[in-house]
Amino acid sequence: MSDSSDPNRLTGDDLATWAALATVLEWLPPALDAPLIRSFDLTHFEYGILFALADAPDRALRMTVLADYANSSLSRLSRAVSRIEGRGWVQRTRDPVDGRSTLTTLTDAGLKMLDTATPVQALSVKELVLDPLTSAQRGQLGEISRRIQRAIRKQEGWQPPQPSASDND
Repeated sequence: MSDSSDPNRLTGDDLATWAALATVLEWLPPALDAPLIRSFDLTHFEYGILFALADAPDRALRMTVLADYANSSLSRLSRAVSRIEGRGWVQRTRDPVDGRSTLTTLTDAGLKMLDTATPVQALSVKELVLDPLTSAQRGQLGEISRRIQRAIRKQEGWQPPQPSASDND
């Protein structure tokens, strides 16, 4: 095929590692979509929008912020928000602070859908990603993922809220 001694080509273990990760990157999104679509006609991307809004102050975010969280173009995000807005799960309004911006707000119906869909999504994540790993491998996956995130962007990626002391009671 080509010269495997070329330093600009992946070979051996590096190629095998990349092939495994590239396959996961391709296979995981549709595998996460399938149970949500089957049960709720909701994609994993749309679930992520609901999830991000539920975690936001007043359950609202500017579309630009939401697009950044989702690593999405505004046009892709707008199409997804239109779809879930049509189902009454979110509402878009002009930002009262900056009239040039659009706020997307999670409705009570959207919060209810998120609460209903979360066990299905969590089960998928556990079955597909977490359960096949040992506890040590889960920690390694977290560290590896954070290192790759930092190589892509210097800014922090989404972090789950830290449990408060009262959550541990």
